[in-house]
Amino acid sequence: MIESEEHAIRMAEIIKGVARSLEFPLIFKASYDKANRTSIRSFRGPGLKEGLRILKKIKDGLHLPVLTDVHETADVGKVAEVVDVLQIPAFLSRQTDLVVAAALSGRAVNIKKGQFVAPWDMRHSVEKCRDAGNTQVFVTERGASFGYNNLVVDMRSLAIMRKFAPVVFDATHSVQLPSSQSSDGGPAVSGGQPEFIPLLARAAVAAGVDGLFMEVHDNPKEAKSDGANALESTKLRGVLKELLAIKKAMAEVHLTP
Repeated sequence: MIESEEHAIRMAEIIKGVARSLEFPLIFKASYDKANRTSIRSFRGPGLKEGLRILKKIKDGLHLPVLTDVHETADVGKVAEVVDVLQIPAFLSRQTDLVVAAALSGRAVNIKKGQFVAPWDMRHSVEKCRDAGNTQVFVTERGASFGYNNLVVDMRSLAIMRKFAPVVFDATHSVQLPSSQSSDGGPAVSGGQPEFIPLLARAAVAAGVDGLFMEVHDNPKEAKSDGANALESTKLRGVLKELLAIKKAMAEVHLTP
């Protein structure tokens, strides 16, 4: 989420620096509005106009492709003027009008798999986008609901969905504990188990995903959203180096007769 212009630019600079040093391709993601916060009292972001201004500044100033969520069909046109990829949030992955509007924008579309959707059923969301004339569509795995306030990752879903679309694995939201925490008198928030981010990311790369998403923050404890399931920025380099090593090892295995 965009907490402020200064923080968004700082995080983009940090992440770009690490990614560039490791020759790791990067798309920078930040939300101008988090419309699905647990509590109505939670911070949602700077809003459409200010958020897009900040994203454009990052895109132009740091020469980075950018991605952001869209929650309303009315926002799609303005968002598409700035960003390179439109993301359909997990809770809205079956919203036909929103998926089609994003597809018609001509931008690439990332559909996050709903926590309530079977991996094979994501084919229908992908087909909505393609039937609208946009083949630049991929899907993101972010865990499945497992009882109350918990998610699990079925690694089989990565292979299943790759049969009909490129697949990204969200290593940070997959360790989220949805709506599981609340401070005394404060708004309810989601918890998380960030210690498992590297583990799940390694497993996903070994399984053969096409990309990886990670929520990165320089001070997760003070983050205004998703801090409980964010990767601390000082750990990013080490995690990416591990992932590159796994990718290289898997490539060598496939090349061996």
